[in-house]
Amino acid sequence: MTVATTCPYCGVGCGVLARANADGSVHVEGDTQHAANHGRLCVKGSALGETMDLRGRLLHPMLRAPDGTLQRASWDDALDRVAAGFRRVIDEHGPDAVAFYVSGQLLTEDYYVVNKLAKGYIGTANIDTNSRLCMSSAVAGHKRAFGEDVVPGCYEDLEQAELIVLVGSNTAWCHPIVYQRIAKAKESANPPRMVVIDPRHTATCESADLHLPVKPGTDVWLFNGLLAFLFQHGAMDARFVEAHTEGFAQTLAAAQKDAGDPAEVARICGVQLADLLNFYRWFARCKRTVTLFSQGVNQSSSGTDKVNSIINCHLLTGRIGKPGMGPFSLTGQPNAMGGREVGGLANMLAAHMELENPVHRQVVQSFWQSPRIAERPGLKAVDLFEAIGEGKVKALWIMATNPAVSLPDADRVKQALARCEWVVSSDIVAQTDTNAYAHALLPALGWGEKDGTVTNSERRISRQRAFLPAPENARADWRIVCEVARRMGFAEGFEFDDVHAVFAEHARLTAYRNHEARAGDAPAAHRLLNLEGLANLGRHAYDTLQPVQWPVAASGEGEARLFAYGGFSHPGGRARFIATPARMPRHATDREYPLVLNTGRVRDQWHTMTRTGKAPRLTGHIPEPFVDMHPHDALRCGVREGELARVQSRWGAMVARVKHSGGILAGNVFVPIHWNDQFASDARVGGVVNPVVDPISGEPEFKHTPVSVEPFPVRWYGFALSRELLMPQGLSYWTSIQGDRFRRYEIAHRERPSECSAWARAWLGVTDPDADWLEYEDRSTGIYRAAHVIDDRIESCVFLSSRPDLPARHWLASLFVQERLEDDDRMALLLGESSGPAASAGPTVCSCFGVGRDTICEAIRTHGLETPAQITSRLRAGGNCGSCVPELRQLIAEVRAEVNA
Repeated sequence: MTVATTCPYCGVGCGVLARANADGSVHVEGDTQHAANHGRLCVKGSALGETMDLRGRLLHPMLRAPDGTLQRASWDDALDRVAAGFRRVIDEHGPDAVAFYVSGQLLTEDYYVVNKLAKGYIGTANIDTNSRLCMSSAVAGHKRAFGEDVVPGCYEDLEQAELIVLVGSNTAWCHPIVYQRIAKAKESANPPRMVVIDPRHTATCESADLHLPVKPGTDVWLFNGLLAFLFQHGAMDARFVEAHTEGFAQTLAAAQKDAGDPAEVARICGVQLADLLNFYRWFARCKRTVTLFSQGVNQSSSGTDKVNSIINCHLLTGRIGKPGMGPFSLTGQPNAMGGREVGGLANMLAAHMELENPVHRQVVQSFWQSPRIAERPGLKAVDLFEAIGEGKVKALWIMATNPAVSLPDADRVKQALARCEWVVSSDIVAQTDTNAYAHALLPALGWGEKDGTVTNSERRISRQRAFLPAPENARADWRIVCEVARRMGFAEGFEFDDVHAVFAEHARLTAYRNHEARAGDAPAAHRLLNLEGLANLGRHAYDTLQPVQWPVAASGEGEARLFAYGGFSHPGGRARFIATPARMPRHATDREYPLVLNTGRVRDQWHTMTRTGKAPRLTGHIPEPFVDMHPHDALRCGVREGELARVQSRWGAMVARVKHSGGILAGNVFVPIHWNDQFASDARVGGVVNPVVDPISGEPEFKHTPVSVEPFPVRWYGFALSRELLMPQGLSYWTSIQGDRFRRYEIAHRERPSECSAWARAWLGVTDPDADWLEYEDRSTGIYRAAHVIDDRIESCVFLSSRPDLPARHWLASLFVQERLEDDDRMALLLGESSGPAASAGPTVCSCFGVGRDTICEAIRTHGLETPAQITSRLRAGGNCGSCVPELRQLIAEVRAEVNA
């Protein structure tokens, strides 16, 4: 049976149709009826079926024994131990000695229950989420400007805009379906202009009419300058400002002081004055303007001010809440917004109520009928783990996240976890960097098994439905929390029979005393988060709930756009202009650390790879951690493309392969966030990132850490492919990559084996002296190749060299699909190259259809292809999610330049 559900990756919230097949496989396709994606899926969503096996799953509760080993336990024993551990710490040290660190991967119902336990029953606000790392600056900016955490527009605005501005967002890679909507709009009869504001020239820039490569950390100068320009050139909507806002004069004065001269703004931002003025003029002239912003704005020590500097420009021009216009925060995780709705951040209450507001606290406690309510904000993520390290927080429950990888200054996070008296982790994966420190592991349900709701970037609530049975002993997170709460003595507040009952309570709370929850004499203002129309859903109506945007009226109708005619959530109903004095990031570069480190995602991976790392077609595009840097910086640092380098800051170091993408400004480097100790020897970039946070939002400065780059010397490079897992931990460098019917290892070491043959046999586990063993060695050049064959079928192979330019891996991968090696294949293994079709495919460009770079380039040359559509017509590349279309454009340009040279 096909089930309509929702993708578990980014905040676009794509609808998915999923079906479990009789052979155990899972079929996935886009839901054409879902308004977020209209049937399109990115490559990660398309590959969901490849991630559903139980390899590496945590399937039973595990408790750590006194000798440090994890031992299987019953649910009763595990739940008793978890409850007793938290109860002991609370009794001895008080409620603020315990904490919860949760995730935007949780469903809204999971989030609701754990927030209720922490704030209403234990009485601590020490519950924070990994959404703190990506969305909290947007939350704080929304609240300062609008009075509530509200995204005013919807995706349809992208198709109606005259100007689309993308700030700090590689949308083509990180939100591909949103990018495809923009790309489709640009092919229309009246295409919008598109401006990309980003220090890097990313795939998103390939479709831009203008790219402003601003100096990292200068966004506030840019948008303060825009505000001053708009006012000076008569682009202000005076009627809207007068009727619906306050604080404009002070905000304008601050902007003019810092950024009143466009020439000075261009100098500070490091962009051409003519380009800056083009952007300013376009913004002034185009009434229907949407400004999309994401992590490049949020992940900053001035992230909240960056958000408000953008919103200020939309308030000034009245471009908010109407078709084709508005500021739009692109959410990073699938349910970051749902978590915020139920108070999943340490400084919030459920239903968008304020923890520091005594009236709000009374409303929530009254609704919950809870014995207590947290009275002050809890510890935000970075502060929370500092408190754990200092011994102030002694018990921690982590849910669906991996803070030992994802937090800044991540080595200190590991130290804090090692010191914590009682660490509980609810997860679907047994082995993670974080779970190594857990005293109790609780097996949770994963995507395909979970049931509940999520909310996407445009406030659209969608059902995530189960289409697979719970594996082994795994349980829903909300149910696990309820069981622990009952064992802690809180039975009455957690008597939910099913997930529908949890959602119904959440919906009722959003409507409860909605117009009364204001303190002081200011006129009462309603909370826009109001699910009144969903509060009385029966079970069948919940099960069949169609995607709907909040607020949801009593009729059940949602609302696509907000604030077109005011109605903001501040007392008095006015929006607030926020003065945003410009300032540079806290830590500046110097002689010891002369480069600025920027971190972010790559196209085909997600977070710490526990899901995407399983899918062979997602590992082919970018298989290894890398440091992208300008060739001039590489020369000064003494490193070369393709070789290994150490990236170091005052907080830590990591090792990655040097890459020149051509899209990085001199003085900057970029490293992806995904790799960790389960997939690489030393590639956790979180250990390098500085722990400075925005003083308002608490969001870390992931986009600006001073670093140095230096060679990571090794004597040899190599790679291996094996059907069986290998143990590479003794090597100086390794990366593990999932392939189709094999695992690939990129390796390097400081000392060359004295006997390559003996070393290779031992590492590949070939103990039989009469094994079918092929090998070739040239000691003069340092080349060694070997392969192990069983019954004419390749089992493993290893290639070593003193240089990093080893043979292509793609044709070797194709051998593992074959049932039998031919004589030509054996010869190719010894020669280190093949002349077959697989040899010429090249690195993967289109992951959806497995089309390689060399195949595409040859088709461009041979057939004179001039557009991505022509490539799609001939090779299918780019014809599914479209994430590779920018790269196809780059290849067309490269081949054209090569032909014309």
